[in-house]
Amino acid sequence: MITKWIFSRSLSSQVHHSFVTTPIFYVNAAPHIGHLYSAVIADAIHRFNRLRSPKSSETCFLSTGTDEHGLKIQQAAIQHATSTEDYCNTIASKYRQMFGRFHIDYSRFIRTTDSDHRSAVQAFWRSLVSSDSVYSASYAGWYCVPDETFLTDSQLKENERGEKCSSESGHPVEWTEEQNYMFRLSRFQDDVRYWVKSLDDRIQPEKFRKILLDYLDEPLPDISISRPVNRVSWGITVPSDPTQSVYVWLDALVNYLTVAGYPNESFRARWPPSVQVLGKDILKFHGIYWPAFLIAADLEPPRQLLVHSHWTVDNQKMSKSKMNVVDPNERAELYTHEGLRYFLLREGVAHSDGNYSDTKILRILNSELADTLGNLLSRCCGRALNPGSIFPAIDVESFESLKQLDVTCRLLEALNEMPGKTQQHYENFNFYLAVDTIIHLLHTTNNFFETTAPWKLRKSDSIADRAMLNTILSVTMEVLRQTGISLQPVVPMLAKQLLDKLRISAEGRQWSNLEVSFRTQDALLSDEESILFRRIVLPVQTSTDQQEKRAPKKRKQAT
Repeated sequence: MITKWIFSRSLSSQVHHSFVTTPIFYVNAAPHIGHLYSAVIADAIHRFNRLRSPKSSETCFLSTGTDEHGLKIQQAAIQHATSTEDYCNTIASKYRQMFGRFHIDYSRFIRTTDSDHRSAVQAFWRSLVSSDSVYSASYAGWYCVPDETFLTDSQLKENERGEKCSSESGHPVEWTEEQNYMFRLSRFQDDVRYWVKSLDDRIQPEKFRKILLDYLDEPLPDISISRPVNRVSWGITVPSDPTQSVYVWLDALVNYLTVAGYPNESFRARWPPSVQVLGKDILKFHGIYWPAFLIAADLEPPRQLLVHSHWTVDNQKMSKSKMNVVDPNERAELYTHEGLRYFLLREGVAHSDGNYSDTKILRILNSELADTLGNLLSRCCGRALNPGSIFPAIDVESFESLKQLDVTCRLLEALNEMPGKTQQHYENFNFYLAVDTIIHLLHTTNNFFETTAPWKLRKSDSIADRAMLNTILSVTMEVLRQTGISLQPVVPMLAKQLLDKLRISAEGRQWSNLEVSFRTQDALLSDEESILFRRIVLPVQTSTDQQEKRAPKKRKQAT
């Protein structure tokens, strides 16, 4: 069965808007660095899209939020001796606060307890029923409460105590028998497989596309999409059947429709999502269940899924039992919010787990943000070399002389190549490669600055030497201008501080402004301080993986 949406020329690959989503985060615990990683990836994509298309910024939309229904939430509220509603309010506010501090520029923060979401879920349920995709049946199987899902025998293993548990998460399971509503997932297996294969970049990176196709090689069983209210009361009631609540994953996935405005017809102006960011642990829900639900409701699935891997801590899996869960707010007190954003996007690669260590983050932030970028700005703007505090005009004769130097040629080559390379890396979601390109340009510029030694020219009374000094400063500041523009998706506040210092107008900060443009007239710099990022010195060394002191291994290119 291949449904009609596949053949519509207006669908599948032609998305003329930018609708980016994060997964909504389950409120059974406070946010950790993995949640922040999903959010900063989506935020970087969203910010880059706006830089590319500033005149159509109203079509750029980013959604995030919290998933607040289900048995785990009921249990967590009991453990915290509070009402379920108050518990959800508390945890949801922690996510809002964290996203605000890390400048996640979302368009909508949705909670599954929002009234418009309840209406959307019930409308979507009725759509599934009307397509004959839902039936009632007695269901029995192994249910994993922490993962909120039923598991087949092939998805189970025995733990060291001989108890059955999920082979993927290791969480315990319990045998459950109950009357449920079932979704005819098996009916849509061919459709989902076609959707995955119809675009080469539908699932990124490629390794997760292969994983998804492996899932689809096995027959898909029909799945339960409701739970008895007497077992899971904290949820959205099934329309026309108050004895059942909507399965938490169906409820959660519909959030993407809710933020688009569903079921009002106006939602079609935004639908489908252009990129949905998610962690690898929820690939099956987004890569199989979600497109199947949408196809059953005669709606187009998302244009693309960007799946990212997880973070370990000092090369160990992050877990409460090991007491090594990284609190982003706590770490930001040491490394700043922009510093932590930079580290996650600088070091994270979607296809492989990243390793968080305090030794590594300290080294990277001091080397790149403080020494390579920050120090270059300070030297150009400081009174010692620039007493007039100006962005000087370039002197043509001096510039021609500078171009005879190999170091200048290398700088100009890197400067001309940087916009195209970073654009390609941003478009491919390889943020670490975009930063690599920018840092390479800054290293080249620092080499140029050291070789031309402008501090020696500052001591001279020669007009020619003064012209040469200003030209060196002007070339360096042009690099800093382009650095500020191109780093906006990664460290928006740091980039803003840099561009503010150079007095670059708001209209001059778009991607189209990355063409090399040397100053022909002097311009005053801002009175803001020129210290962009201070070196971090910790009073005592935080626990780290000692191996990080060694030279880091090269990361493999994403396949």
